[in-house]
Amino acid sequence: MANRKTSILIIYTGGTIGMIQDPSTGSYSPYNFQNILDEVPEIKRFGYNFSSVEFPTPIDSSNITPPAWIELAGIIKENYRFYDGFVILHGTDTMAFTASALSFMLENLSKPVILTGSQLPINILRTDGKENLISSIEIAAAKIKGKAAVPEVCIYFEFKLYRGNRTKKQSAENFNAFESPNFPPLAEAGIHISYNFSSIKKSSGRGELKLNTDIDSNIAVIKIFPGIHPEVIRAVIDIPGLRAVILETYGSGNAPADKQFLDIISGGVKKGLVIVNVT
Repeated sequence: MANRKTSILIIYTGGTIGMIQDPSTGSYSPYNFQNILDEVPEIKRFGYNFSSVEFPTPIDSSNITPPAWIELAGIIKENYRFYDGFVILHGTDTMAFTASALSFMLENLSKPVILTGSQLPINILRTDGKENLISSIEIAAAKIKGKAAVPEVCIYFEFKLYRGNRTKKQSAENFNAFESPNFPPLAEAGIHISYNFSSIKKSSGRGELKLNTDIDSNIAVIKIFPGIHPEVIRAVIDIPGLRAVILETYGSGNAPADKQFLDIISGGVKKGLVIVNVT
């Protein structure tokens, strides 16, 4: 058992990393997953056992919905005991949403789940996809004293590993597409991959992996701006079946102090809405 090869499951959902450019038109169309692996023969040099699962139809990440998160979590749960780590290839637009959702859905996680993708398709000469995929695999396989080095859901992009639920997309143009404004990177890749162990979530090692798939999408986000009409806020608060509202406010959490605004918010609270103020 001690000589068992490290096994990694690669899950392909879609996204730019899996697109191929037509040189005559410049348009993009989806690759099949085997073509992606053929573009990165270097991963065979790891000597790991690789398996793959792909969504029947690649999904543009702007079309990702909670059922796709449930499908992803189910794939991980179903294969959990067979693999040392998981790499999810995903489009960048909603990668941070998926990573955050999975971090709460996969309770008692003790193995790495690394999401990555690229800004350029993997068959483009200057693609960032190869490095992102290779380093994601290495991190997913990394162990310290026989245990996963990073037993949590993460995003790896452009030489940095971030906690999945503390990350956001910052650029559609640059290779460093993601950032974690209020939490340090968990690892940085240079000549070596340097892990920030003091920030990495420790696995308790107790309890089986548990899926939390009861997702309620009856929420709304209201971005406060100067001159926002109170009736806009009221219309959102009064949506039938709404469970929660996230208010994106100014500065350190400031919002209009006029009575009409406060009455509408107060009315929402009295109706049982959860109202969260973020800035």
